[in-house]
Amino acid sequence: MSEPAVVRRVRLGESARVRSIRLEALHDPAADIAFLESREDAERRPGAFWDERTAGVAISETAAQFVAELGRDWVGTVTVLAPDPGGVDYFGRAILAHRALVVSVYVRPSQRARGLLDALMDAAGDWARSGGKTELALDVHEANARAQRAYTRLGFVATGRTSDGPNGVELEMVRAL
Repeated sequence: MSEPAVVRRVRLGESARVRSIRLEALHDPAADIAFLESREDAERRPGAFWDERTAGVAISETAAQFVAELGRDWVGTVTVLAPDPGGVDYFGRAILAHRALVVSVYVRPSQRARGLLDALMDAAGDWARSGGKTELALDVHEANARAQRAYTRLGFVATGRTSDGPNGVELEMVRAL
């Protein structure tokens, strides 16, 4: 029997690992509709970018990245954002005080259907709830049926709202915490 994955928040000093899991995610066959950046763009980013990004998701009160770890191997990740209300999000929508945004979801194909996505979303939800949020929201490409099924299984419901993103039409889904 294999050991279970441990889900934990990214720590300071793990920028090389944050970069590595991001590049792996951007290599996924669905990456062109699942992420808002290309692998090539991410590969060109300097080390300082990854250091800053890692610090932001390791210690910030407005962003957190969680990883699923098997031994020392990162096999999944999710990032959750809780930006201050009053501004707009990455699609130009008003930021709602009660809502946290889930982005950059990835589970290694060999580890899918093993409960890792559930555990990652639970960690994201726990973190958001601890900051006073009552809802998780995410956007999923209209053509990404696999992700839509997974999110529906996790309790996310389509709101009927869509956004025109750089990759096409994105469907908004929410889940109460």
